[in-house]
Amino acid sequence: MPTTQQYITKPQKDKATKYVSEVLQTVKERNPHEPEFHQAVKETLHSLIPLLEENPEYINNGILERLVEPERMISFQVPWTDDTGAVRVNRGFRVQFNSAIGPYKGGLRFHPTVNSSIIKFLGFEQIFKNSLTGQPIGGGKGGSDFDPKGKSDREIMRFVQSFMTELSNHIGPDTDVPAGDIGVGPREIGYMFGQYKKMRGAFEAGVLTGKSPQFGGSLVRTEATGYGTVYFVKEMLATRGLSFRGKTVVVSGSGNVSCFAMEKADELGANVVACSDSSGYIYDEDGIDIETVKRLKIDEGERISKYVEEHPQARYFDNCPDIWSVPCDIALPCATQNELNEEAARILVSNGLLAVGEGANMPCDAEAIDLFQENDVLFAPAKAANAGGVAVSSLEMAQNSARLSWSFEEVDEQLKAIMKDIHDRSQEAAEECGKPGDLIAGANIAGFKRVAGAMLMQGI
Repeated sequence: MPTTQQYITKPQKDKATKYVSEVLQTVKERNPHEPEFHQAVKETLHSLIPLLEENPEYINNGILERLVEPERMISFQVPWTDDTGAVRVNRGFRVQFNSAIGPYKGGLRFHPTVNSSIIKFLGFEQIFKNSLTGQPIGGGKGGSDFDPKGKSDREIMRFVQSFMTELSNHIGPDTDVPAGDIGVGPREIGYMFGQYKKMRGAFEAGVLTGKSPQFGGSLVRTEATGYGTVYFVKEMLATRGLSFRGKTVVVSGSGNVSCFAMEKADELGANVVACSDSSGYIYDEDGIDIETVKRLKIDEGERISKYVEEHPQARYFDNCPDIWSVPCDIALPCATQNELNEEAARILVSNGLLAVGEGANMPCDAEAIDLFQENDVLFAPAKAANAGGVAVSSLEMAQNSARLSWSFEEVDEQLKAIMKDIHDRSQEAAEECGKPGDLIAGANIAGFKRVAGAMLMQGI
């Protein structure tokens, strides 16, 4: 059966392409020296061209111009004192990108690489990711160039309290609900919530997600992004009659996302042979002992190199990008943005790669993605594959509003259903726009349609 794309006239195509080109040019002019933001916007907008050709009302109502401009961009200083009594100053950010379908929702990242480009790229991606979950949450993101590594617990507490003192002016259960990201775990969320509670003089559980279950957090939240990535890839593999069982898997990173992606892949019958941290990677041909990695990295904060001291049959290599030279059937990049480039992709493809699932945000660069698609490698884009974390954050918000706590099994079943729905809707959108199997285009279009529809109904 012909798709609607076959009935689009050349003037319609030209108009849509010209419109996207003009919006991209404006983004670059207004946001110079922000390559990550440019990259995210370009990838998304180009995939929307078929939809814009069919629906000129998006063009006539300036939806893209409104979408790429944050509703609010906040930058602030974060002064704090270290253990020697010296005053330190970091920079804090919060981008409130789009609230068409709900309050701003997105994590906080504490890492020295954080700047306005990183925050805006993450916030822009979050709009579509949150839309795909089907939950009533808009797109936002935030963080600081503060580096928690090497800091004492008291230093982290003082920094976080100073950070929340300013951030508290801009957030709330019905306005903006932050969560954790790189460098922000249960400890940091706990200190933030404690400071917010003192300042407000009230217990507003719904102001933050990723909390401990002891004071309003949801079970499965810690596991959600990693589990969700594997659930999505499982659905994607099934379209070709494949599964995780018996497949060799390589996972970059060794934080929460990586550890729980490894755990779920192992549970589904895969053999996870390699994982990494910023110093290097380990390779264990017979399969990584995931409990050891979780203890070393999550509980004890050790380097991944310590793994080989307990498992001498494994090998450690001190060049983490080389992890992609390890032959595998399924690659799950779960560390950071642009960690997997064209050269690494070429090696993976030559080694017989079947599928990629992006557990991190935009971990594959554009050239790597092109190569995967050219070689018919199944590709699960981040905004769809790693949406499990924010999906369970939204479920945490629902539990807070109802003053309820759901069991691990209840939340996990909802997560599975959400990830299956994201996959199915992305696949359906890709087919409708004449790009069957292209889940990048499908996820972008499915996410965009919900947000754009709300924007149209709410007026300018």
